[in-house]
This record gives sequence, C-alpha cells and structure tokens, in this order.
Amino acid sequence: MVSFTFASIDLSSSMIQGIIFTIVLATGIFFFGKSIRRIRRNIFLGKPLDRSDNASQRWMTMIRVALGQSKMTVRPIAAFFHLIVYAGFIIINIEVLEIMIDGIFGTHRILSFMGSFYDFLIGSFEILAVLVIIACIVFLARRNILKLKRFWSKEMTSWPRSDANIILFTEIILMSLFLTMNACDYLLQQSGAEHYIKAGSFPISSSISNLFIGMSASSLIFIERFCWWAHIIGILAFMNYLPFSKHFHILMAFPNTYYSNLNPKGRLTNLESVTNEVKLMMDPSLPPPHQVILLCALVQEMCVTLAGNN
Repeated sequence: MVSFTFASIDLSSSMIQGIIFTIVLATGIFFFGKSIRRIRRNIFLGKPLDRSDNASQRWMTMIRVALGQSKMTVRPIAAFFHLIVYAGFIIINIEVLEIMIDGIFGTHRILSFMGSFYDFLIGSFEILAVLVIIACIVFLARRNILKLKRFWSKEMTSWPRSDANIILFTEIILMSLFLTMNACDYLLQQSGAEHYIKAGSFPISSSISNLFIGMSASSLIFIERFCWWAHIIGILAFMNYLPFSKHFHILMAFPNTYYSNLNPKGRLTNLESVTNEVKLMMDPSLPPPHQVILLCALVQEMCVTLAGNN
C-alpha cells in the first residue's frame, strides 16, 4: 500500500511537471510565432520576386555563408571564434529536442537508447559548450576591455553595444547551466539515484562535479532540476528576444542566404518603363505604352476644355 502511494505521488508529480512544461513551451512558441508572423507580413509588403531557381547553388551558398561564416574570413581570429559560437548555438540546441520530449512526457534522457552514439553526442555538446563560453569571453573582452575601434564608432550607440553584451552573457549563462545540469546528473547516475539512468559521456561536467561532491541526493536533484528548467526557459526567452535584436541574423541568415541574389556583383535588373522608353527612342514607329496613350488623351482633353473657355 505504501509503495503504491509513493508510485502514485511520483506519477502525479511527473504529470504536473509535464503540464507545466507544456504550458511554458506553448507560451514561448506562441509569442515567437507572433513575432515571426509580424516579420513575414513586413517582408510581403515588398514586390514578389521568384528566386526558386538553381536550388543546388542556393544550398551551397547557404551552407558556405550562413553556416560556414565565409564572409568573416577577412578577420580570421574573429571568424574562428564566431564559427565556434554559431556552430555551438546550432548544434548544442539539438539537445533541446530531448529536453522537450522529457519535459512533456516526464521521461529522463529519452534518447539514451541510441547507446554509444548518444554518449558521443553528449560529449561533443559539452566540449562545444566550453568552447562557446571561451569564445564569448574573448568577444566580451574585445568589446569592453580592448575596446576595438569598430565596436566604439559613432554608429555603435548604447543599444547595439548593450545588445551584443546581452547576447554574449546569455550564451555563457545557458552553456554554464547545461554543464552544471550534467555535472549533477553525472553524480546522481553514479550514486544510483532513482530515475537517473546511466547514459551519456561527460568529459567536462565530470570534472565540474567535484564541486558538488558531498551533497545529498535531494540537493543534487534540486540543482539539476533548477538548471534544467532555467536552461529551457532561458532558451525560450532568448528565442523571443532575437526578433527584437540586431542578432536576429542568427536565425535569418539561412533563408536570407538561400534566397540571395546569385547574379554577378554589379549586374542590374532592367526597369520595364526605362526599357520601353529606350525602345521608343530607337524606333518611333513602335506603339507607345498604355500609360502614355492615357496621358496624351488627358492632355488633349484639357487643351480642348481650355480652348472652349477662351
């Protein structure tokens, strides 16, 4: 009877957590979708332009420019750290998929069935997380300590400067939460705590876990759960902040580069009205365009009216 009661409490606790998580996730997605719909509406205010041709070339351009950050090669040091931050942001957030499933269904490390590949993924995520933290610290130092000239020019007012710092500090916090969560998870796995199955490789957080040795299981669970919730809520908040940030290119770089102009630089498209004017000058026998006919008719009618009044 007692075991049944405990099992019931644990089940209802998982259900409550699943409901709360689903509400939080749905709220974050709703507001992000609202921002995307506003941006989409503004984009569609422009004239339609078909750029669905050369799909293979467009994919290669997107991979090279958006993911490979090829335009940053003029500044190799910045390009290297920029690539780390960008790749880390994209790749590490693959784990968000697992967090979403675990949060909704009350599971823990649901993708651990992938075995050694899952260990490889978690280990890779941790190494990338450390590299992202290092890269963000370097960028913060370049902006706020070294004060590179291009970051302190007159167009870099308080908001663009603050926006960059917000993004970098947020990345550091998210990566730190991820590693701390894994460190506590690692200790709970080693102690055989219920619900914490042995899964994943922790090359970085296993070292960080030394900071938490000696803590009770309940304390470790509290820290792990706090970091887990803070990590996913932080990601949702970050996602909703991006549409109002100059760093929205983190997401928009992919569609922007895919639908970019593939024509050689300097090549201009012809305006139809200008083309018609040139054709009329070259060959006066051509019939004038419809707008010119209407204009001539209007002028003629005005002339007749003025003549009648005189």
